[in-house]
Amino acid sequence: MQTARKIAVALTKGGTAKSTTAVNLAAGLARAGRRVLLVDTDTQGQDGLMLGVRPEAGLAQLVEGDVTAGEVVVEARENLYLLAGDHTLAGLKRTIALREFGGERVLAEALAPLDEAYDYVLLDTAPGWDPLTVNVLFYTEEILAPVSLEVLSLQGLVEFEERIKSIKQYRRELALRYVLPTFMDGRVRKSSEILEQLRAHYPDELCEPIRYNVRISEAPGFGQPLCEFAPRSTGANDYQKLVERIEHGA
Repeated sequence: MQTARKIAVALTKGGTAKSTTAVNLAAGLARAGRRVLLVDTDTQGQDGLMLGVRPEAGLAQLVEGDVTAGEVVVEARENLYLLAGDHTLAGLKRTIALREFGGERVLAEALAPLDEAYDYVLLDTAPGWDPLTVNVLFYTEEILAPVSLEVLSLQGLVEFEERIKSIKQYRRELALRYVLPTFMDGRVRKSSEILEQLRAHYPDELCEPIRYNVRISEAPGFGQPLCEFAPRSTGANDYQKLVERIEHGA
């Protein structure tokens, strides 16, 4: 039986639209008829808010063995299922850090029974580098890195690649497959310059940029992805292009 494609939406730098990308990609794939599990590994738990759902339990409780997947995975939309994050993930991170052996595979062990139930498992990660992010990279096979078009994000991507190399020593199949420019503003010269730098360094991985659009920042307040909140907006159109790119596996 075919197992899910596992894609981590990850970058150690914050403020690059990781959660926005994870939620809108998940919603777009679900609308295309794919069964999608969205796993929120951030203590802020924003994915549930962005989808208008408030689960009582989530990822931390599943990994700790307090609940079963059937009790904790929430159907947020048709074909779109959420395994929520919240402040209790801080305790899970401490638990993982204290494990003497195999701490890097705790998440993989917990999620393995779900692999065959979905077409995609998308993992939304927190900023920074901690035991849970390491766990994500020991579970996933593909990485999608959203990069806001500013100098610090470009530097953050270079540093993140070095982190990935340390994991690839143990998981050769792990790959940075997609680099997604975000907050593209054609009026800002620096945005275009950084986009060209990304194109030069990541010609195969670079995706079409997500253009800056006020609807992107408004949609979370209504608990809706862009394809519902503003389906004709540039943001919705840009994320649809990302969905198509992921679906084609290119």
